[in-house]
Amino acid sequence: MPGVYISYPFCRQKCTFCNFASGVAGPEAIAGYERALLTELRAQNWPQNWPWTPETLYFGGGTPSLISPAFLHELTEAIPGRPWAEATLECAPGALKPERAADWLANGINRISLGVQSFITAELRQTGRTHTAEIVESEIAMLRRAGLTNINIDLIAGLPGQTAASWEQSLDWIARINPPHVSVYIFEVDEDSRLGNEILLEGVRYGARRVPSDDLVAQLYERAVDRLAQLGWHRYEISNFARPGCESRHNLKYWRLEPYLGFGLDAHSFDGGQRWANTDSLEAYIAQPLNHIHQTVTNPSEERFFVGLRLAEGITPAPGEWERFSQPIARWLEAGMLEKHGPQLRLTPAAVLLSNEIFQDFLHA
Repeated sequence: MPGVYISYPFCRQKCTFCNFASGVAGPEAIAGYERALLTELRAQNWPQNWPWTPETLYFGGGTPSLISPAFLHELTEAIPGRPWAEATLECAPGALKPERAADWLANGINRISLGVQSFITAELRQTGRTHTAEIVESEIAMLRRAGLTNINIDLIAGLPGQTAASWEQSLDWIARINPPHVSVYIFEVDEDSRLGNEILLEGVRYGARRVPSDDLVAQLYERAVDRLAQLGWHRYEISNFARPGCESRHNLKYWRLEPYLGFGLDAHSFDGGQRWANTDSLEAYIAQPLNHIHQTVTNPSEERFFVGLRLAEGITPAPGEWERFSQPIARWLEAGMLEKHGPQLRLTPAAVLLSNEIFQDFLHA
């Protein structure tokens, strides 16, 4: 069954580590974007243009928790399939209120993803975040009282000033709060974030000189894997950990190559055979919300290896794929980076931090 992704790219402030197509905008730009987003959604013309009814819904960003109650109602009314099996709203801690939680529930939202990133105040202030560990704990308690118990917490390994000791404190808070789902991302150094660009320029702003070494970041990630496993969260995807039955149903669609539709700025779509995307230019999207770009025909075999191997369950290659990819399969089996489990092929635990190199080996093989 398919999913729907809605991009709401606006934030109260742009975090230094963020490399998404998002940021701060004025009322005029936000109003223009909201009109364009509704135009794109209402032009979808279900079921004529899309034969499946959405099973999952995901509001990403940006900070979708900033969406006004009236506009959220317009958005959810334009999407068929309600009540969705899973409907996620990303939130930034620090401004969550009971009345908003009630409104989210009334509009079909049943899962919250909190961009906590760290529970250490000094690390948070370096990125531009203003919440504290105590605020996160209080707001999660409020969400649970409101009936929103399916909660994810994001953490980032590799923030400026992060140490093994401070990372352990963040993991302590995870154990204390006990959310059903945890995501652990490794900070990406690239020019699309202010911090990443500063590191590439060998500058000092945003704590660029205090970013942990690659070896320490690897240790932080591996420590999270071990600690979360001890506490009962299993790693079902490279960056995602869940209590049994609490895996993200929407995100699993991406890794299992199931169809999904994306609406809004820089949103991507996939119908099982083709991919297409919207522009990442806010001005261009507002002007032409129905002008999709980057349409490509996919290679199912390459994508299954490139995307599906991210999952702990691995993939089940077809007979022709075992033959076509025999060389990279043999190479990584011999290196101890892949393993066979019956008809399945999957990464070994040692391979996770080298996964991008492994995945690339299956492209155009």
